[in-house]
Amino acid sequence: MFFFREALRFSLQSLRANPLRTLLTALGLMIGNASVIQVVTISLTSREYILDQIRGIGSNLISASYEAGSQTAIKVEADFVKLADLKAVVERFGQRITAATGVMTNYDRIALEGREQDIAVIGTDEEYRLVRNIAVLAGRFLDRTDMEQRQKVVLLTEKLALRLYGGQSAAVGAMLKLHGLQFTIIGTFKERTETFGLSELSSEVVIIPITVIRYFNPVEQIDPLYVQARRAEDVEALTVEIRNLIESRHRPGAKYRVQNLNAILDAAKNIALVLTVMLILISAVTLVVSGIGIMNIMLVTVTERTPEIGLRMAVGAPRKAVLQQFLTEAVLISLGGGLIGILMGVAIPLGARYFFPSVLIPISSTSILVAFAASVLVGLVFGFLPASRAARLNPTEALRHE
Repeated sequence: MFFFREALRFSLQSLRANPLRTLLTALGLMIGNASVIQVVTISLTSREYILDQIRGIGSNLISASYEAGSQTAIKVEADFVKLADLKAVVERFGQRITAATGVMTNYDRIALEGREQDIAVIGTDEEYRLVRNIAVLAGRFLDRTDMEQRQKVVLLTEKLALRLYGGQSAAVGAMLKLHGLQFTIIGTFKERTETFGLSELSSEVVIIPITVIRYFNPVEQIDPLYVQARRAEDVEALTVEIRNLIESRHRPGAKYRVQNLNAILDAAKNIALVLTVMLILISAVTLVVSGIGIMNIMLVTVTERTPEIGLRMAVGAPRKAVLQQFLTEAVLISLGGGLIGILMGVAIPLGARYFFPSVLIPISSTSILVAFAASVLVGLVFGFLPASRAARLNPTEALRHE
């Protein structure tokens, strides 16, 4: 303990005697540690954003649709997923799911800005809002009464309402002609998480009750059927069981595409992990380079202070005390630069939170601990060689050194 206190006192005196050199030597650790924290922060933020987008589409979502397997039109129509299949899924798996719905689609022409344009007409039910994570912007969504009474009501997408009526609230209550019938607009909506047209929803579609669209479609075909599992860990099992149930209700040989988003989630997690590791390795290079800088400066310091080392040894200082002094000096430089780098690394995301409060920027406590540990480790590893060289000096030769 005595040797350590003495080593700490001498080290602090030496560092204060050369403040500019100390600062420049520690600069590499400042940049390295700030980089480590920033890299992890960016990686976590992007990872969570990507995963939230996928979860927003429906991480517990299972979709089913007819794929192939029939040769004649009559057989094909029999193979399609039907409303009866949807009912069977609800009856069989009711305790394991939160919602199930079906989608039937056709097309019609409406007048948009002075000319007719084709739009998709989606038929579904009240559970579609939950399953597809729909946000109602004005009015209301479909309800059970609309289904049972086959009400001629319609919802418009945000963009379509804007083009037709100039706003969301202005569209509610207006009439829209579809398939030669007048439908009352009861609401406008948008996807909470944009799927960019990769689902049945695009920027300009309308939704009507599935019990109504059935009369406009010559063939009953649910495409797709959506099921939302109650628990994420049950998604894979439910996917298999739903496929088996639908196949059992149709002609042998008919093929159905039943899938979920778990594979995409797993792929996104793996990509994020690889990205994080690669970025951390790049930051580690900065730490190694800064460690080499510390080692070089400490070797120069040992050379400059050789007479001082010889004098200390001549008056009785043991080699262990000399080793501790120079090793402590290297660790102090590394640790000081590392702590400043940690503060810089934390300050940037905190500042971003202040200017962009709606953006969630997580700060990893693990990255802070790793950065702190790296600072100590760099000082010990790269400071050991200069300290060892100082401790091995011959006192007589050291006193004669010029």
